[in-house]
Amino acid sequence: MNNKLYQPLIFELSHSGRRGDGLPDYNYGSAGAALPSALLRSRAPELPETDEPTVVRHYTNSSNNNFGVDTGFYPLGSCTMKYNPKVNEAMVGRAGVSDLHPAQPAATVQGALRIYRTLEKYLAEVGGMAEFTLNPFAGAHGEYTGLMVIRAYHESRGDEARRKVIVPDSAHGTNPASAAMAGYDIVEVRSLPDGTVDVSDLRGKLDSSIAAVMMTNPNTVGMFERNIPEIAEAVHAAGALLYYDGANLNPLLGVARPGDMGFDVMHINLHKTFSTPHGGGGPGAGPVGVRAGLEKFLPDPRVVEKADGSLDVEFGETAFGRISSWLGNFTVYIKALAYILTLGAENLAKVGPLATLNANYVMNSLKDLFELPIPGPCKHEFVFDGLRDKSTGVTTLNVAKALLDYGFHAPTIYFPLLFHESLMIEPTETESPETLDAFIAVMRRIAEDASNDPDKVKNAPYSTPISHPDEDEAALSPVIKYADLCSSTD
Repeated sequence: MNNKLYQPLIFELSHSGRRGDGLPDYNYGSAGAALPSALLRSRAPELPETDEPTVVRHYTNSSNNNFGVDTGFYPLGSCTMKYNPKVNEAMVGRAGVSDLHPAQPAATVQGALRIYRTLEKYLAEVGGMAEFTLNPFAGAHGEYTGLMVIRAYHESRGDEARRKVIVPDSAHGTNPASAAMAGYDIVEVRSLPDGTVDVSDLRGKLDSSIAAVMMTNPNTVGMFERNIPEIAEAVHAAGALLYYDGANLNPLLGVARPGDMGFDVMHINLHKTFSTPHGGGGPGAGPVGVRAGLEKFLPDPRVVEKADGSLDVEFGETAFGRISSWLGNFTVYIKALAYILTLGAENLAKVGPLATLNANYVMNSLKDLFELPIPGPCKHEFVFDGLRDKSTGVTTLNVAKALLDYGFHAPTIYFPLLFHESLMIEPTETESPETLDAFIAVMRRIAEDASNDPDKVKNAPYSTPISHPDEDEAALSPVIKYADLCSSTD
């Protein structure tokens, strides 16, 4: 623990009798009378007692320890942590949006439904698909939804023997997890040394038991899968469907569309590709698109356009069911649509090429000091296998921690699992040349420090409130209550 930077817990700032609230008296009968006795506490909760300035300062200082795209460069590989324009947030804050209720009659929310329908059409154009649903709440939720569409398709044809899904060994972990959640067994296909799928191995595993093949393109090492047409032909010949994991769609914008490659079903991570808050910054969304012929299996409810041009919400007889309470995260869709309309078709087409340019610039500026296991041009991201100089004993984890002292968030580490010391970097198209140059300079400095003074890097970070916690103990025995913390330090 770095005592100089240590920030007390709110419980440590507590003093008996201090208050930071001034709530009015309860004037509606006996307090708590409306609640069943079984739900009432027998004693007051053990909450900290602090004055208002202490509370405000504590949480403001705590928030300053958070890192996000608004505070610095976030090169998190495979997650596309791009900047979120503030105009998107302004659109969501408008009264006509924030005051809506999901149970309002369709006639009173025609504007909101028009937003849904417009975004669905735009996403279908981007993905090369026939139709989209906006119901899924996140990327993994979208994967599950897409797989349930695939399952409904096979069952509608009486082809219920297809109980397996093929997943590359380089896939995002959500792929096999989503397939298992949808009731499928997982079959793994290996990758070639260049990170792409081994087509020969895939062909040997395609049979009448395969329901789908899940792929990411570009894949998780940032390489474009050039054999997709051949793969699509083989998958379809075997009676299976081809699923596109849209986590890495960002570099394809303006360049290629999954539907044109032969994919049948896809999801899009709006919080990655279309600049809506990611992770702790807000709810996500994972819209799912399908090729022509699969629309009827999309989940309920659906926004449909009537003959008179009005919009309504309907439930279909062939949908596989529901996967959300209503129509997904509406405010996220407004942000995505605002992003698309702000850029326009011309500038949206520049996103992929610029993301690819930035990634290749960073990769080529560092490959003399960091081991590049897959040479050649990458797409939006690339993977180093740690430092070239392995004799120092400095690991990828050490490099990631050292970056924190320079104001940069660490890239993804130890994924993909194809390499022992994976360091996965994705700069995105929204970062300036000056930011990229600063990051490159810091990475080079860390590599030089590793060669000249390994312990300096191994002991980093030095400027954070907590430097080297026992990560195994924290995962196995987390302390989540202040009372437990006190007992553990007695």
